[in-house]
Amino acid sequence: MSHDGLGPRAVMRSVTFLTATVLAVPLLAACGSDDQAGKPLAAQDIASAARARVADGGTLHWAVDDVPETFNSFQADADATTNRVAQAVLPAMYRLDAAGRPRRDADYLESAKVVDTEPKQVVLYRLDQQAVWSDGREIGAADFAAQWRALSGKDSAYWTARNAGYDRIEKVERGRNDLEVRVTFARPYADWRSLFSPLYPKDVMGTPDAFNDGARRTLKVTAGPFALRKVDRKAETVTLARNPRWWGRPAKLSEIVLTAVPREDRASALAAGKLDLAEVDPADARRIETAAKGSAGADASAPGATEGTGGAKKSDKSGKSGKADPSEKSGKADDEQQTDDEQQKSDGEKKSDGEKKNDNGDEQESSDGKASRAAAAQDASRDLEVRRSLEPAYTQLALNGSEGPLADERVRRAVARALDRKELAKLVLRPLGLPAEPVGSHLALSGQAAYADNSGALGGQDTAEARALLGDAGWVPGGPVDEVKTEKAAGGEGEKSDRGAKSSSSPKAGKKDDADDDEGTYIVGEDDKGHRAGGGDGKDQRGGHDGRHLAQDGRQWVGRELRQGGVAGAYAPKGTAAPAGSASGVLAKDGKALNLRFVLPSGEGSETLRAVAERISSMLVKVGIRTQITKVSEASYFKDHIASGQYDLALYSWPASAFPATDARPIYAKPVPAADGSLTVEQNYTRVGTDQVDQLFDRAVATLDEDAARDLLRKADSRIWAAAGSIPLYQRPQLVAARKGLVNAGAFGFGTPVYEDMGFLKKGAVRDAASPSQK
Repeated sequence: MSHDGLGPRAVMRSVTFLTATVLAVPLLAACGSDDQAGKPLAAQDIASAARARVADGGTLHWAVDDVPETFNSFQADADATTNRVAQAVLPAMYRLDAAGRPRRDADYLESAKVVDTEPKQVVLYRLDQQAVWSDGREIGAADFAAQWRALSGKDSAYWTARNAGYDRIEKVERGRNDLEVRVTFARPYADWRSLFSPLYPKDVMGTPDAFNDGARRTLKVTAGPFALRKVDRKAETVTLARNPRWWGRPAKLSEIVLTAVPREDRASALAAGKLDLAEVDPADARRIETAAKGSAGADASAPGATEGTGGAKKSDKSGKSGKADPSEKSGKADDEQQTDDEQQKSDGEKKSDGEKKNDNGDEQESSDGKASRAAAAQDASRDLEVRRSLEPAYTQLALNGSEGPLADERVRRAVARALDRKELAKLVLRPLGLPAEPVGSHLALSGQAAYADNSGALGGQDTAEARALLGDAGWVPGGPVDEVKTEKAAGGEGEKSDRGAKSSSSPKAGKKDDADDDEGTYIVGEDDKGHRAGGGDGKDQRGGHDGRHLAQDGRQWVGRELRQGGVAGAYAPKGTAAPAGSASGVLAKDGKALNLRFVLPSGEGSETLRAVAERISSMLVKVGIRTQITKVSEASYFKDHIASGQYDLALYSWPASAFPATDARPIYAKPVPAADGSLTVEQNYTRVGTDQVDQLFDRAVATLDEDAARDLLRKADSRIWAAAGSIPLYQRPQLVAARKGLVNAGAFGFGTPVYEDMGFLKKGAVRDAASPSQK
């Protein structure tokens, strides 16, 4: 899960294959058709090329967020890079295809099937006879057994992050020969294909000490097309090299160097030729594409020319650039940026041509040198392109149902019914040339087997219905309203403001709005005369619970008519008066205005989320809901606000899983009261759950009939929609900058990368039919 990226690290079974389950109620959706799953909204964009056209050798320089703290994917601090390395160097019985569905990996597994269901479920794995570890030992039952024991949860000496699935195994044993592994389950397990991917050698899993420490800093024994050659934590690089014992198709690349590069520095590193592949933000993607088309100002004196394609500050001697100008990140045009020379003029520092030394007497680069360097960067930028798809993850609006107005389901539903999700998807995805369709499931994405659009359980955007729900919950216009006092948000980062202006006590009061002003609080809807609805430019536009649980029987009232397609309580009963007054009139209950805390991360990487939040706030104002937007540091956003429940509304993302019955349950499980009065929420940070949803998950994970399991998941998803604890908005964009000659790599979408096929085109060779990046 993440606010604008994948994470936090320990939240899911892995950053690559994470949680999402799909369930729907009998009367809420037709569950018998595979067509509901549809196709992925966007295809992979990896510049596909046949292996015969790919040159042998070469080094791929690939940007990552961090050098991982551990190379053990089953530990709590494993991250995205941990999983990327594991995919390249370790066995996996199943990998994901382009539609996000598990497929047997034939390099390791000849077959796998359920051979018995009574009295116990038994799965028989038949391994490829050539499959060996890099030390020459055959991959076999001993490795499967060691991993099961380590992850079963029976021995607390193993510091594991999860044991889902492994805790259902009764025993693992050798089959008729060394190539067969028999796994017997104590309880039926539908998601058995999720197990043993990745598979670690028994040397790592065999003892608690080996598990806890043996694979944190290195992986001595591997079994993939690549092996882990070197980890340089000072240089922040992880080097993978061809595995000489690999029995499958040989890797085309000689090496893959994973380099930790901050997002704000990636465009400059790409332009300087230090990277070949990097996921980038939308603003950098636009600049890279502009430069690649030759329209970014071939003249070195053009605005921003000395700053490279990324618009970042000039790189220092180490090759690391400064942070990108915040105005760039807000979508301002490149011609608003100053060149280095213009900045020097404005500061009164312009020197004559003869003044070539700085204040320390060191020689400075001449204007000719700058021009030459800028031209070289421009040439390098023309060799780049942006490959785009949609990530296997979606952004949601989370509604904290543990306290305050949102503890009432009617208020949560009113918030949901006020939203135009299609408009929000367009806001984010249309400018990027990606399909702008709202997500219809909490548990899967379009193209995955469990997907079905179950949003009808809650209903679409309807301002009148939203107002009626609020009226039914007791929130009415007029009446005495206590003065709203804004308090310091948890975490202590947020600065406060009133009616869209910075507080006079703020050290930033009176300053021009810029990136430094990101942290703070302002109330949307407090003063309609001064409020302007949030637009799509990403800039700041500042201007009682009665105990009923309504998401129960899978039916929906519309006036006097009971019909399929919704949930009881999704509409107010006939005769409920909609709140009167202006669209943005203040609603109140028990002397308190309806005001929701909308917590957002600050920082350069969160502009998109803030633009979405502004648009959501403007939609809520129309039904009488005010939002108090507080921006906090990214470091505290999750820990101090989301996980601790210090918010009413928040935006963050969940990855989609091929195994939702296993992975999504912790996200939507009903919170359980602890002995000290607190709630055990697992990963359900909205604190909204029902017994029915838990039961549907339990049935789905224990059902070996795939069609029946899928239908149960869809039923569960409909009930999750009905509870209105989280509202899926849009699938996240995936923008990857790549060298034009690099093939079989880029925006992978759902699919697991095929590392052995990555490489650079042979001279004179061409790619396969036009990929999305070429259209």
